Amino acid sequence: MKKLILLPVLALGTVLLGLGCGTNAHYVATGGRENIVSTGEINIQDYLQAAEDSTKSLLASGALNRVPNPPAVVGVGRIINNTSQQIDTDLLTKKIRVALLQSGKAITSTTYGLGGQGEDPLAQQMQQQDKTAQRIPDFSLSGKIIQTLARAGDTHQATYSFQLSLTDRQGLAVWEGEKEITKQGKRASVGF
Repeated sequence: MKKLILLPVLALGTVLLGLGCGTNAHYVATGGRENIVSTGEINIQDYLQAAEDSTKSLLASGALNRVPNPPAVVGVGRIINNTSQQIDTDLLTKKIRVALLQSGKAITSTTYGLGGQGEDPLAQQMQQQDKTAQRIPDFSLSGKIIQTLARAGDTHQATYSFQLSLTDRQGLAVWEGEKEITKQGKRASVGF
């Protein structure tokens, strides 16, 4: 009788123990060496590297210093996704905006955008109420993300080009930057 009761309890305990041990989730530093790298998609460390390198290049160019009323006002235009993935380009542009704001050389507009729609409709309404508060952007930041794929045998390679342009009110590009990130990996022989 004791054996009959003990077997189901042991079986249940084994199942619960297996469920608890099956998860090895833990925190890693965003953009760190432990992050997952895949050739088939843009990873967070790719966005971090592209944003950091682009921002450093833009700030070093001195383009933001050429405004009569500093700090420069930058509006974020369209970032075209020319990859095979559905991506949120804010993963790139927000990091650039934060860095520009923290540099003190530029502020970004959340009320100007494509088709007259800015990022923050409430701020846009407030600005329309107070005509004296309106300051149009000195520059527009736009760009494109391009994916190039190559394969040799079971080795796959993906290059992601982050191309950015800073354009002044006259429509002239006053800065352009490009960051390429190339990743290689072997394709698993058994797929799902």
